[in-house]
Amino acid sequence: MGTAAVEGEDVRTPSSAVRRATGRRPLLRGLLPAAGATLVAAGGALIAVGCFLGLYVRPTSDDWCAAWKARDLGVLGITSDFYTTQNGRVANAFMSGVVYGRGLVGAKILPTVIAVCFTVGLVLLGREFVRLLGGRPRAPALTACALVVQALVYFGGTRSYQVLLWAPATISHTVPSVIGLWALLLAIRTVRHPSATARVAGFVSAFLIGFALGTLSEPFALVSGLLAALVGLLSLPRLGLARDWRPFTWCLLWCSGLVFGLVVLYASPGARWRRAQQPDRASMLSGDELRGTFEGWLSIWDSVTGQWAYLGAAAVGVLLGLASGLGGPAPGKREPRRAVPRKMLIAMLLVPVPVVVLGSLAVMVGLRSGYGPSGWTYARTWTSFLVPMELALCGYGALLGAWGGRRLSGRRAADPVLVTGAVAAGCVALAAVAALVPNVRQLTTTTVARSVAWDAQNSRIRTEIARGATDVGYRPLYIGALAEPFFTGNYERDWVAACVSKWYGVDRIHRR
Repeated sequence: MGTAAVEGEDVRTPSSAVRRATGRRPLLRGLLPAAGATLVAAGGALIAVGCFLGLYVRPTSDDWCAAWKARDLGVLGITSDFYTTQNGRVANAFMSGVVYGRGLVGAKILPTVIAVCFTVGLVLLGREFVRLLGGRPRAPALTACALVVQALVYFGGTRSYQVLLWAPATISHTVPSVIGLWALLLAIRTVRHPSATARVAGFVSAFLIGFALGTLSEPFALVSGLLAALVGLLSLPRLGLARDWRPFTWCLLWCSGLVFGLVVLYASPGARWRRAQQPDRASMLSGDELRGTFEGWLSIWDSVTGQWAYLGAAAVGVLLGLASGLGGPAPGKREPRRAVPRKMLIAMLLVPVPVVVLGSLAVMVGLRSGYGPSGWTYARTWTSFLVPMELALCGYGALLGAWGGRRLSGRRAADPVLVTGAVAAGCVALAAVAALVPNVRQLTTTTVARSVAWDAQNSRIRTEIARGATDVGYRPLYIGALAEPFFTGNYERDWVAACVSKWYGVDRIHRR
């Protein structure tokens, strides 16, 4: 996270033979941009469909509660309500108030906002990574990586509707990854900036953003805190990966903000009320709970590893590595290539593994604590560790592509090998994107069909209310494995029905 190479490490530039070798690869030089453009079109098309489906989003489950509270209480009112009576997630409530402040408009455009911010952030992060490897950033390859990784995160799992289109889940579990990505870019900028004032502003921002995320999403706070702690320890100047204390300071402030935010959340009246609803929950350290947690964790990874398309991130990363190491410097510029210090290379290879493995276990502990034995099925929370996993796979692929390209530089038999590798990587990446098409097609069908049925029902209910009805009929319209009114036989405990009544301003609803 913004670490700098140790002075005196070996820095190498390619020989003239290498330059001549790269110049004799017209097939590879033409193949890589074509592969990148194809993946940009394929991944971009899927994401564009997802963003377009935002126009067909209609309230369900938590939408109903957040929508009427944002309308009647305002942004500060819903924030206070979450803190005192719900769960203590004040940043989550504030963002919900902003999204639902003008009815459903915010929920409809949120998927597009997420996709655009995520794409730009991933491209910028990829550019920094390529420069760290000593390569030249290539726009088609960087954009292809950004779009393919996103498509896999949105549509590769079992809860695509919740990950991209359902605002309560995207605010809690998708938006934090976007914020974390931009915070990482801010960290890189902070530790490199020559101005002391700018660095202080960056350090203060680290604490404030960390605090906000601590009160926005507990799963992401755990995963990002683990990453920052590991990077902070590796950034100690004594270990030789950083020249000064700036990276360590940034990570320390980030973790401090997360901890402070989590403490505020955990100590809130809303969180205490929520814990009181499960007074008989066994201790997480008991044998049964530990065994159940481990079994749930294995179930999560059984589901994740069953989706081979996730390997598409590694494949597109190989293309990025090959493209970034191809060719000489731009006219009038110095040769950017240099060898990555061995210590930093080892850190890049090893750090993602404990972050993803232990991060997913921490998420499972939180899920079991909040939802019980079935907690592992709440796949929308997996985004907190799936995004780092996909980025790690892409990074590993880029390292492999860059290593292979340089290893074979100057060899007569290199061209067929590199072309074959590029074709294989491109085919795997394209096949991974193609494997997502059935999920996107089903998501499109169900989302559009529900919006049509919801609009018709909403029009009927509004007409009945205009005629003076205070008890209206509602037919549940299920989507995305989410709750709808009458999910329980006890109407007094039916919180969804209560929120629907509040939204429409009636005393009661009944099943139609």
